[in-house]
Amino acid sequence: MPKSKILQKIESLDPKKDAWEIVQLTVFYEFPWDFNRALELALYKTYAVPSISKILHQSKEFEKYTQKRYDDTDLILSEIIENGIKEGRGLQALQQMNWIHSNYKISNEDYLYVLSTFIFDTAKWINKYGYRKLTHNEELAGFYVWKDIGEQMNIKDIPDSINEFKKYYDDYEKEHFQYAETNAKVARFTEDLMLGWYMPKFMFNVARPFLHAVMEPHLLKAFNHKEPSAAMRALATNALRARSKAASLIPRTTPYIRTRDHKHKAYPNGYQLEELGPAKLMNSPKCPFHKMTDALKKSA
Repeated sequence: MPKSKILQKIESLDPKKDAWEIVQLTVFYEFPWDFNRALELALYKTYAVPSISKILHQSKEFEKYTQKRYDDTDLILSEIIENGIKEGRGLQALQQMNWIHSNYKISNEDYLYVLSTFIFDTAKWINKYGYRKLTHNEELAGFYVWKDIGEQMNIKDIPDSINEFKKYYDDYEKEHFQYAETNAKVARFTEDLMLGWYMPKFMFNVARPFLHAVMEPHLLKAFNHKEPSAAMRALATNALRARSKAASLIPRTTPYIRTRDHKHKAYPNGYQLEELGPAKLMNSPKCPFHKMTDALKKSA
């Protein structure tokens, strides 16, 4: 298959100096669907860590407002990737995320792991299920972009190389993935949300093994999920690869901008930046973002 113009452009760029442009080309043109499925799995994986799932469960956000919690995370990350973090909406989204996180006790170690999932689980998913594997430029650019974001989140001790960070990611999972009841509860709410996008509730348990078939054994163990059959794993892999192959037959000529082109169920009439986050926090008198958003609107 001849290389697309987008892929040729990606390969011509410098993975460090042009990291944001490479990631945006990859996400907007090459793998918009796969990128978001990969981020969903990356976020799901963090529930396998009891110190993280405990915070999420105690917040009750996943139990009471599952769709909003999903859409808020999706939109904040999309605003950052689409707009960068130097100014405007991307900067506000990042600062808003930082402020939300500041209301919870999250260790630097856990922050580092979550950041690493956005690099390595994205690559794992696309390399396994995408119509092609990521190039070296794309993998390195992903590292530099998320390192940029992590530094602006004030995360400490981010490794200086992709190989060092991969070692941290692997070692962290070996040490911290273990079953806890809060893991299972948060995972269940998330799975039910995803399954509800495609089928009625009475079919959830029939389809649930398909979700588990894209998960590694050590992740399944942390949720006390049964290992899917080899046939189910093959079915999931072949179905996802077939979807990617079919999508690649018509190369995208316009960018897929998720904040614009995807319908978010929690916000059927659109959203404002200051709405993204737990309602209790965002409606608090201490929330610093309402005036900032008004200023952005006036300058637009």
